This record gives sequence, C-alpha cells and structure tokens, in this order.
Amino acid sequence: MKITVTDYLEVVSSWCFWSEPTWAELKKRYADRVEFQWKIALMDPIGLPASREQEQWFYRRSGILMRSPFMLNTDWYDASLKEWMPPNAVAEAAKDFGITDDRVRLALSHAALREGKKVADWNVCAEIGATAGKLDKGKLLQAAQSPAVERRMRESTAEFHAMQITQRPTFVVDTEIGDRAIFSGIVKIEPIAATIDSMIDDAIGYAAHKAHFGDPPAN
Repeated sequence: MKITVTDYLEVVSSWCFWSEPTWAELKKRYADRVEFQWKIALMDPIGLPASREQEQWFYRRSGILMRSPFMLNTDWYDASLKEWMPPNAVAEAAKDFGITDDRVRLALSHAALREGKKVADWNVCAEIGATAGKLDKGKLLQAAQSPAVERRMRESTAEFHAMQITQRPTFVVDTEIGDRAIFSGIVKIEPIAATIDSMIDDAIGYAAHKAHFGDPPAN
C-alpha cells in the first residue's frame, strides 16, 4: 500500500527551518517504504510578523523551544512585503530542472535565516539556488518568474488552506485507501513516526489479506 508524506512549507518560515531535522530523519528512516514530497504554502500578511522587532521576538521564542544554541538572523526581513515570492519561487522552479530534493530550498532558507541575506531580491535567490542545484542562474531565474511556477505555488497554497489549517510546516500522511493524518505545526518526530509506523502495519495487513482472499468480489 502506497504511503505518501507531504510537507507543506514556506521557505523562509522559522518554524519550517526548525522542522528540517525531523524531515531529514523521516526520509532516512522510511526511505524504502514511504514517498516524500514537499509543496509550497505561501504565507500571507496574517502569518507574517508586522516588524523586525516582532520577528526577533518570535525567533527568541522558537529558538528557546527548540533548545537552539544560536538565534536566527532577522537581517533578511522586510516588513513592507506582503509575501515572499522570490525564495519560494526559486525553490519551486528548481523542480523544473530535476531538483526535487531539499537542497535548493534548504540553501535559500539557510541564506535568509542564518546569514541574513536579502532574499527579497530575485537575483540573490537565483544565485543561491543555482549554486545549490548546480544550475544555470539565468534559466533558473526565468523559470522562477514564470506564470507556471506561480500557478503551482498558488495551487499548493490553496490545497493547504483547504485543509483549514494555519501552521507551517504541516505534514500530511496519506495512504492509497484514503487514510489521512495531518500534523499542523508539529515539528517533533515522535508523533509523526508513530503514525507512519501504524500505517505501515496496516499496509502489511492489507497485503496479507489480499494474498489470502484476492480482490473483493464484483457486485
């Protein structure tokens, strides 16, 4: 039975940044049994800090909750922006060049949240993404600014809102029989792993049943 974990994220979200060790461990632990993918869920003004001072306050809170030995950098933040298209679009556009793993979006996240780079600048983001993905900067930038990439991000953001959730990251665990578990804002591995283990156990049970009884009778 196919099991898929989808990570709905915003590239420059601090809580998404703190969730990355969990995401990496899940992918490692279940590499041969679960399909993993990530999708953009753009933050709107409701989810963004109103000032750099407020951003710093959030960073202190999340850093303490995560027992971090460092504080995130707020130098990248611009309170006048209502959404952060360049870093998200560059990460999404890299998929068009076969980069479907995490390397480009992680490089962008690190550049903003650890180094304070001005990721509101399309060229800065394209340079970071091209270096991380070993891609042509011009082609990556062109793709990132294309209507097709924006449309994909708007669609995945709409999927996120359709679940009536607000927190990023959100991990959605789906099976092909329609079972679904949603972890919105949960960044620790234990509850997510326990759910995946349960779904894998169900999958083994379904496979055993099919081996004994085959497909269900026709009407």
